[in-house]
Amino acid sequence: MINPLTHRLLILDLLFLAGCGPVVLPSTESGTHVPLAPVQEIETPTDSLPTDSVSGIVIDEEGRPIADATVRLQGTSRYTITDSEGRWILKGIQEDGVFRLTAFLPGYFINEADVSIGTADNTLTLETHAVEDNRDYVFLTAGSLTGTEEESTGCARCHSANLEEAAQGITLPFDEWSLDAHSASAQNPRFLSMYNGTDLQGHQSPPTTYVAQREYGLVPLRPTLDASYYGPGFKLDFPEKTGNCASCHIPTAAINAPYDTDSNTASGTGLEGITCDFCHKVWGVVLAEQTRSPNSNMPGVLSFEFRRPSGEHQLFIGPYDDVAPGEDTYSPSQNTSAFCAPCHFGSFWDTKIYNSYGEWLDSPYSDVASEQFRTCQDCHMPPLGLDHFARIEKGGLTRDPDTIFSHRMPGASDVALLKNTAELDVTVRRDGGLVIVSVSVFNANAGHHIPTDSPLRQILLSVKALDEQGEPLPLRTGQLLPSWTGDYEGTPGTYFAKSLEELWTEVSPSGSYWMQTRILEDTRLPALETRTAEFAFESSGGSSVTIDVSLVFRRAFYDLMKQKGWNTPDILMERKVIELP
Repeated sequence: MINPLTHRLLILDLLFLAGCGPVVLPSTESGTHVPLAPVQEIETPTDSLPTDSVSGIVIDEEGRPIADATVRLQGTSRYTITDSEGRWILKGIQEDGVFRLTAFLPGYFINEADVSIGTADNTLTLETHAVEDNRDYVFLTAGSLTGTEEESTGCARCHSANLEEAAQGITLPFDEWSLDAHSASAQNPRFLSMYNGTDLQGHQSPPTTYVAQREYGLVPLRPTLDASYYGPGFKLDFPEKTGNCASCHIPTAAINAPYDTDSNTASGTGLEGITCDFCHKVWGVVLAEQTRSPNSNMPGVLSFEFRRPSGEHQLFIGPYDDVAPGEDTYSPSQNTSAFCAPCHFGSFWDTKIYNSYGEWLDSPYSDVASEQFRTCQDCHMPPLGLDHFARIEKGGLTRDPDTIFSHRMPGASDVALLKNTAELDVTVRRDGGLVIVSVSVFNANAGHHIPTDSPLRQILLSVKALDEQGEPLPLRTGQLLPSWTGDYEGTPGTYFAKSLEELWTEVSPSGSYWMQTRILEDTRLPALETRTAEFAFESSGGSSVTIDVSLVFRRAFYDLMKQKGWNTPDILMERKVIELP
């Protein structure tokens, strides 16, 4: 059975498509992240108005009635839908004096009216907003918090904690976004060092050497791994090209030139990475009908549809249908996992590289009929725990805290999130002169494979058996970690990783997916799946044994981090220590 939230979103999706015609597939998502109430029946106003009610009509700028508009008691889950003549009645209101109602329909700005209980002649007028994208639009800055509150600029003026709240450790969306990886995407030193083929000090590897091959033309040679090599880089392989990296990392700069934006030239709002105004200009997502994913070679801005305004009006697109007064509208796509797809799905040279969105699609979490259904936002934008997302003194509304969501968007660097991702189960037994260790890893809470997206990431399972003196016991049977794990090489254990091999140079594991690569192996753990490995250690007599099992997340391959000078410590996800008498 489809839950009421899903039903409500399906209705809005269909209205959205009918009213405005965005290039986006109808969404079937809702999840706990959608701040909407169960659908109410359309009620036709009568001459007799209940004492706890208010009624009226919704019209357009020409005075024509608007059917199927949402009329809401602002900041609450109480709403109704206009009938075929634009009329509405909203019952069960427990408000004294003057209170605010809002009206919305796809294709229109949200509008508001201040009304009183028991009144029946209330009119809400909706004004259409732009239905075309303005390529000449200049993105607004997210702003800064330097100096006093009055000196704050951009979005920070209203969407950051005031001085009193900040002193209490309270954070609003701007504060969280400024600490999030999205805000640093354009200046991320790991990204830029991979793009340029440098280490963090700016030392650059020699350019890639190409040789002519009769059948295929120029093909690359393997790099020489000497003291002058600081790791791979897009610019080493294609020095005259810019690539499409900026389409995700610097979207405000690349939006009009996704294949012609050099990631070294970000300026202005481009330096803000995935900035506030960018996300709130996204109208929809372009997906392939068969795969329900972005089309191949269409990362980032290439798979978004935008509504950048022109003329006298701004336009902010968000996840609420009652933000007014202002120049705001609502898009259902902002509450769906598809919103994340353009930058979390990427196929290069027909090899699927980034695919956390596709992995979610293939998991039980994408099934709207399942109790396990979750959107990306449900995990990565959980409730903030506050009743407002804009400063109250700046006109911010108060809402149910369960409908105000974090913009911290924790991911691969978030220790708490990683510690809550997998579950480790270890059993130990003796079998003659052997100690048998069985280890199961369960992907309990990630809505995608672990690790996901960047092929540089890996999760290492280390299994140690130590005698009474702390010396490792000999391994009789079981896997040893390979050489590319560096300091873990030769340790009993296993790994979860997607390893790429470059077709021409046979370099593996490789992060140079801008070259032609193939997936050498994919041992990652899908959502809600378990993998078990067994290890047998030799043990003499009745000596006590300590079993130490660790699950560790590593941001990139060991040799690559050394070449680049990345000082990115491992994150311990889970650990179990068992004493065997």
